[in-house]
Amino acid sequence: MKYAILALGLTLSMPRALTAQAADPATQELIQRLLARIDSLEKRVAELEKGAGPAKPPVPPAAVAAAPVPQPGPHTGHEQPPPPELPAAEAAQPVYPSLKIAGFSDLDFSASTLHGPSGGFGAQTLLSPHSGFEEGQFVLHLSSALSPKVTVFSELSLTARADAGTGAPSAAGFNPEVERLILRYDFNDYLKLSFGRYHTPINYWNTAFHHGQWLQTTISRPEMTQFGGSFIPVHFVGTLAEGVMPAGGLNLNYQAGLGNGRGQVLSRAGDFSDINNNRAWLVNLFLKPDQLYGLQVGGSVYRDELNPAAGPAAREWIQSAHIVWQKETPEVLGEFANVTHNFFNGVTSHSQAFYGQIAYRLPWFNKQWKPYYRFEQIHVPHSDALFRALVPTFSGSTIGVRYDFTSFAAFKLEYRNYQRRDLPSVNGIFSQTSFTF
Repeated sequence: MKYAILALGLTLSMPRALTAQAADPATQELIQRLLARIDSLEKRVAELEKGAGPAKPPVPPAAVAAAPVPQPGPHTGHEQPPPPELPAAEAAQPVYPSLKIAGFSDLDFSASTLHGPSGGFGAQTLLSPHSGFEEGQFVLHLSSALSPKVTVFSELSLTARADAGTGAPSAAGFNPEVERLILRYDFNDYLKLSFGRYHTPINYWNTAFHHGQWLQTTISRPEMTQFGGSFIPVHFVGTLAEGVMPAGGLNLNYQAGLGNGRGQVLSRAGDFSDINNNRAWLVNLFLKPDQLYGLQVGGSVYRDELNPAAGPAAREWIQSAHIVWQKETPEVLGEFANVTHNFFNGVTSHSQAFYGQIAYRLPWFNKQWKPYYRFEQIHVPHSDALFRALVPTFSGSTIGVRYDFTSFAAFKLEYRNYQRRDLPSVNGIFSQTSFTF
């Protein structure tokens, strides 16, 4: 007698307000219909129990699922309207913070004719008096959205140390480093304001290819923008405003920064604080026209005052320009930079560097092969008392090939020749397996 129980439940659950409105004709009509329906259901149950008629087979679940949903008729004032459905965007609201992690690493091999001092080349160039394998950097990229307009990005690296295990206490096997740490607020496409530690946006390579050798075509960066090098300040600590203006389809991008200049060691940024009361500043402008998709042309200016631990103080101006065709067939990169040091003893020096690189993704073999060639040069005059002991003066050629054996891992093999000033030339074979995960 489940329908009798249901009827009793319905009767008991009638709100008192309904009883109080019994004189309302519409309410009385509704009650009469409910009671008539209950009587009909009770008679049907009684007939089924006596065997007067065969029971209808149960409706299969698939039929229930496929049954059309009845559409509501005109609203009469008695029935309740269906609850409104939430929009899909509201049903899947983003959760903050939302952390994402990407990793990079590489394993290198080098063998060269270098048998003496490197002449200013750093460890990242992979030039060494001894041949052998070298564990490259282990890099993590961490990004997190804090709100629809606020994001945090960080880049952490672990680099193998040549002096691991020496000293007291013994040196660690890897050197940890916070390469980048940026908090950015996106007002709109025209203005994005950020604070943190950047790869200084004073040339193309330094902001297009970061730590993680898989990102770039070649094994090593051009020497003018090498990590650990001194020709340009690779890192910058401060604040940066950036954005893009459509400019009739030319897409004018700008970056303007203010922060700490170089540290007491010229290859280091002023992470703890600036070493004087003169902030470094920079302006970078470049075009990316719609009609020539892949083309980028721009230039930048950087200004700072240097007070190194070893060497005289000087005012530093850096001017750079680049032209890039960001395609795989072909890929063309070219940059030039001039560094001017105005020493307080009245001497002025100009050091220049440039590189040109071309690569082409071959159409055969599933487009896995990409040969490349790069020519680069750095000239430091003897009058530059800061750079002459830190930056190599040389001309170099690199020819190689990259083989992407998966979408996330590549093998690179290249030959290099360095013609160094006042030192013997160097030839070398280098290989690298790099990947992302």
